[in-house]
Amino acid sequence: MRYGSVCSGIEAASVAWEPLGWSPAWFAEIERFPSAVLAHRYPETPNHGDFTALLRTPPAGVDVLVGGTPCQAFSVAGLRGGLSDPRGNLALAFVALVDVLRPRWVVWENVPGVLSSGGGGDFGCFLGGLASLGYGWAYRVLDAQHFGVAQRRERVFVVASVGDFRRAGAVLFEPEGARGDSPKGASAWEGDSAEVGRGVDSVAPTLTKHGGDGGNAGQDGLLLAIANCVPAHSGICAPDLTNYFPCGSRIRRPTPVECERLQGFPDGYTLVPYRRKLAADGPRYKAIGNSMAVPVMRWIGGRIAKVDALVAGVVG
Repeated sequence: MRYGSVCSGIEAASVAWEPLGWSPAWFAEIERFPSAVLAHRYPETPNHGDFTALLRTPPAGVDVLVGGTPCQAFSVAGLRGGLSDPRGNLALAFVALVDVLRPRWVVWENVPGVLSSGGGGDFGCFLGGLASLGYGWAYRVLDAQHFGVAQRRERVFVVASVGDFRRAGAVLFEPEGARGDSPKGASAWEGDSAEVGRGVDSVAPTLTKHGGDGGNAGQDGLLLAIANCVPAHSGICAPDLTNYFPCGSRIRRPTPVECERLQGFPDGYTLVPYRRKLAADGPRYKAIGNSMAVPVMRWIGGRIAKVDALVAGVVG
């Protein structure tokens, strides 16, 4: 599979899909620091910047188009301008890019607030646009805490496929879900920090307590359950991963490495050269918080691969 990524951020999709053997054809990201991360981590992959420019000069065709267009217009924490907000209108620009590129698969992510924005009409316009182009779609709210990372993070994921909607539905919904079985709740966080970010096969982890400088824990060896310290922001664009919380007798905030683990990235993924030195913590926190969760994207990519294999077997 070759994919194109818009509003790429620091590329959770690429980290998630590399083990599947998928490769990025191009990115489209305008923010300076995420672009620096992309240039450092994926120097051979072009970054086209503003993805709306691709409507006029389309890049190479791809099997999958993936993106998480800006969520501020849909978030319940904002003014909720919806599609009338220029940032919200980028969701329709994304649909227009689908029309131009005609990928076999589409993956789109946003906050749960998109479901109620404009009384549900905004999301309906987005899905209707995909349907008018001949794509069958399915959507589901997925919470990162059920995929092996230590934070509650609900997001809406839309998967669309050319033709029959059942292919998209097979990606997002397991057979037991279709039978009406309720998923089990998350177990208590346990394990050690090395397990955080290893994806859906890791046990539910706890981040070991670190000092504010990223050093080792104090003598009490207290385990800091990030899952219980970072609140669920179901309608906010990104959890505030810089929140301060109690840690023994001190107050501190999670380190950038801990935040990378919360999203499933490798340790030090965002520690790249930026403005002639290694990146400071500020831009790292923002970029990590705005990213998708890697294990969730890995699960979606794996499901797409399985559906593709099944379809190929039937056709063959």
